[in-house]
Amino acid sequence: MISRPIEVLGGMDAETFLRDYWQKAPLLIRQAIPDVGKPVDLEWLSELASRDDVESRLVEYRQGQWKVEHGPLSSRRLARLPESDWTILVQSVNQHLPHIADILWRFDFLPYARLDDLMISYAPPGGTVGPHFDSYDVFLLQVGGRKRWQISGQDDVSLVDGAPLKILQHFDADQTWELGHGDMLYLPPKYAHYGVALEPGMTYSIGFRAPTCQEMVTQFLVYLQDRLCCEGMYSDPDRQPTDAPGRIGADMMDQVSEMLQAIQWDKSTVADFLGHYLTEPKAHVFYDAPDEPLDEDAFAQALAEQGVWLDLKSQILFTEQQVYTNGEIQEIDAADRADWETLANRRRLPAGQYSESLTEALYEGYLNGFWHVH
Repeated sequence: MISRPIEVLGGMDAETFLRDYWQKAPLLIRQAIPDVGKPVDLEWLSELASRDDVESRLVEYRQGQWKVEHGPLSSRRLARLPESDWTILVQSVNQHLPHIADILWRFDFLPYARLDDLMISYAPPGGTVGPHFDSYDVFLLQVGGRKRWQISGQDDVSLVDGAPLKILQHFDADQTWELGHGDMLYLPPKYAHYGVALEPGMTYSIGFRAPTCQEMVTQFLVYLQDRLCCEGMYSDPDRQPTDAPGRIGADMMDQVSEMLQAIQWDKSTVADFLGHYLTEPKAHVFYDAPDEPLDEDAFAQALAEQGVWLDLKSQILFTEQQVYTNGEIQEIDAADRADWETLANRRRLPAGQYSESLTEALYEGYLNGFWHVH
């Protein structure tokens, strides 16, 4: 791979960033992304926060007390907010606005399997979610206004008892920065930080997926449960009388232990699990089929003239064996694999003539709303 300057890293190449900063040290990047397209104003963010298919929160801090409300947030509730000391946070705005999705996908020097979403928070002066840490890597991009960020590499991660947020009991700042429009701060996992709005503005938070070991194990067992097929049943034809009917006998433990040996997996099993798990849409995500779908011939013509674009909510990942689309294996012809990888990596296929098998598969996904031709 040839080193190249990465615009969102202020011209630093990806190799240097990954070696010196990724999961190691914070990095302040002045004017990382000054051109964000049309900023998402409070009116539009409030509209998103009112929807039941969007995750949102309202955080207030008054008289020493934290208060959190989870969406949907009504317009009447938001209209009653004071002029300071609150924050609205809306998850996965990239799934609803194309130009916000474009910002998220600029971080393509990292694998999409790790990229989660772009959350937008809006705060007037004094708005904050308190001193805290995240369990994942995050880039914090300031959009409009000014915000003061304090960060700390402290080991003390004890939390305030009873608070509705994970607020650090003690916070000792190592560094303090004021971020203006276009400035961005990278923080490794569990690096304490405390942001307070100085002027009305937004923070675009580019977050990375970092499942806990418990979550990964739980989901893997769910995956295995859906795929295991174990023959036979427990039996004991040579059972002898017992004088301790409350005891679980060694013979039962031995037989059940042998039965459980059917639970086996290898690297290919794990790869298949990850393909399903990492592309599975969240529970509130739904896809919109086209209102007036093209027939297959018209679709093929549109594909040749315009190409296709992934829906903002769609995810395609691939391993050496399989291609996965939105939680399912994508049936493909081997000859089409390079085109599927292009669609996964670039989130679009350019206009062109494609094989009949690829066109048919793309047409089926188009009907499901997984991608679009215009």
